[in-house]
Amino acid sequence: MNVKIETSWREILNDEFNKEYFAKLWKSVHETYDSDTTIFPPKEVIFNAFDYCHFNDVKVVILGQDPYHGTGQAHGLSFSVPDGVKAPPSLQNIFKEINTTINRGIPESGNLERWANQGVLLLNSVLTAEEGKAGAHRGLGWETFTDAVIQKISDDKDHVVFLLWGTYAQEKGKNIDTTKHLILTAPHPSPLSSYRGFIGCNHFNKTNEYLKKYGKREIDW
Repeated sequence: MNVKIETSWREILNDEFNKEYFAKLWKSVHETYDSDTTIFPPKEVIFNAFDYCHFNDVKVVILGQDPYHGTGQAHGLSFSVPDGVKAPPSLQNIFKEINTTINRGIPESGNLERWANQGVLLLNSVLTAEEGKAGAHRGLGWETFTDAVIQKISDDKDHVVFLLWGTYAQEKGKNIDTTKHLILTAPHPSPLSSYRGFIGCNHFNKTNEYLKKYGKREIDW
């Protein structure tokens, strides 16, 4: 199947692309893009997370749920928005936590491509969304695909940090091999739950401590 995705990921996920569920998923997704319904992110950046962070470069995985469903927000990276777009509340809380624990200040841009370029896979569980309808594309098959991505990372790599915020992400990461990876959990950074323990979780320092321990370059958050 002709899926436009970065070469290293194409090789790793080739078997997945040839499965029946993915063919059905891909057909459904293309039909929605070709309809009158507005779908996010733009079709050409569905796999942005993989294009910016190649398989061999993955050091950290930040797992989100669905793309943002407001105009101009989603661009294929979990929690990230393009330059010039106001950071949504969850991302604002992420920046607050970084500022509190690392004293980096609050960045002007909510574009996290700079993290992806350093080996942070910003992966949503579901890679497409319908305008104004959270969760509209859940159940199409994206969850099966991203479960396979997580499993490949767990099986084929060593010493990756998985940041799992909220019950949904934690459940999705239940099969990660904890004997060779670090899993850090906290409540979701949403304003509805961040006060329960996301603020003060110190995940960004802990991530860098772990990477340094295993001889990997730390992330410049």
